[in-house]
Amino acid sequence: MKVAISSDHGGNRLRAEIKDLMDEMGIEYEDFGPRDDGSVDYPDYAKPVAERVAAGDFERGIVICGTGIGMSIAANKVKGIRCALCHDVFSAKATRGHNDSNVLAMGERVIGPGLAREIAKTWLEGEFEGGRHQRRIDKLSELEQ
Repeated sequence: MKVAISSDHGGNRLRAEIKDLMDEMGIEYEDFGPRDDGSVDYPDYAKPVAERVAAGDFERGIVICGTGIGMSIAANKVKGIRCALCHDVFSAKATRGHNDSNVLAMGERVIGPGLAREIAKTWLEGEFEGGRHQRRIDKLSELEQ
């Protein structure tokens, strides 16, 4: 699996934690920044992750900001993206199994690094269940047209 990851300045520390987790899990990733702690605009960092996932260059993406809300809104503007904002493990498991989410959003100011690692691990290991859920995913795709 290849994962694209980015944050804004409000998610830099959590992004480093999740990169460490992916290193431990042996997951290949590309970091789309930012490279320092200066203030940046979250759409500029959600966009390349979402576009590259939508293009099939990466199977999944992870975006992080202070709350996760801005990044998730921005990522979901890209056709083909199903970005889920998760702040608990149950939601991370459910969104992979039922929604086939391809981008995970989290908020550094909302959850701590331990919980974020659990959420990301659950989401990264999760598989889409298909079946009745595929019909719903197809309907989501129709909404994009």
